[in-house]
Amino acid sequence: MAASDTERAQQQIDEIEALSSIYGDDWCVVDEDEKIYCIKISDCLDQPKWTLCLQVILPPGYPTAEPPIYQLNAPWLQGQDYTELANSLEEIYVQNLGESILYLWVEKIREILVEKAQSSDPEPDMKKTTEEVDEDDGHDFFLDYQPIQEDQIEVLNYMTSESQEDEELPPIHHGNPITDRRSTFQAHLAPVVTTRQVKRVLEKLYENKKIASATHNIYAYRIYCEDKQTFLQDCEDDGETAAGGRLLHLMQILNVHNVLVVVSRWYGGILLGPDRFKHINNCARNVLVE
Repeated sequence: MAASDTERAQQQIDEIEALSSIYGDDWCVVDEDEKIYCIKISDCLDQPKWTLCLQVILPPGYPTAEPPIYQLNAPWLQGQDYTELANSLEEIYVQNLGESILYLWVEKIREILVEKAQSSDPEPDMKKTTEEVDEDDGHDFFLDYQPIQEDQIEVLNYMTSESQEDEELPPIHHGNPITDRRSTFQAHLAPVVTTRQVKRVLEKLYENKKIASATHNIYAYRIYCEDKQTFLQDCEDDGETAAGGRLLHLMQILNVHNVLVVVSRWYGGILLGPDRFKHINNCARNVLVE
C-alpha cells in the first residue's frame, strides 16, 4: 500500500531529528517551511582539508515517491568530480527506493572526502565560484566569480571533431524571463544530438551581447546514444556553484534527452540565497514543458 502524506511527513520529521542529533552543529536548517536543510561534511574533525556542503530540499513525496532535490557546494567540486559524486548519490537512491537516504548520502560523501585526503590529490583550489556569498548559510568559502565562457567553448572544441564543421545549427527557443530583486533569469533550449551541435548552439548564444554579458550562463545537456544505449551528458556551472549539476538532475528527473538547456542569469546586486536555484530550475522546467 502506498504511504499516505501523513506517513511521509512523519518519516521526514523522524529522519530530520535523527540527523540533527547525529551531526549536531554541522546540521543546519535553512528553511523549515520549505524543508531546506544543509549539512557541512568534511574529511576529518581536526583540520579538514576537504569540505563540502550538501543542501537538500525534501519534496512532499520523499522518501517513498520522490528523491530529495540536492545541491553540492564546494569550490573544488567541478567536472568529473561532480559527475562521479552525483552518480554515486543517484545509485544510492535507486538501490534504496522508498527509504530515507540522507544519512547514506552524507556518509558516502564523507567516504569520498576521506579518500581524497588520503590520496595524492592536490589541495582544494579555492578560486572560482559564485558571486553570491550567502550571509548566513555557512558557505564561507565562496570567493570571486570569473567569467569562463571562452574556456567552455575550448573544452567543447576538444570534445568535438572538426570534420563536423558543417553540422547545422539547431533551432533555439528562448523561455520567458523570471525577475526577482533585480536579478533576471532566462532559459534557452535547443534540440541536440551531438556535442558539435552543443558547441554550435553555445557559440550562437554568445554572439548575442546580452547573453554573453550575463553573470552566469549555466548549461546542461543529455544526448541519448542509440547504439550504446547510454546517455552522453554534461553540465557547466559558469561560476554558480553546483547549478549545472542541479539543472542536469532536473533533466534526469523529467527524463528528457537530446536537448541542451542554458539558463542565463543577470545579477542585480541583491543576494537571493537559495531562491536563485529555485528560479534557475523553474525557468528551465518552463522552457522544457513548452
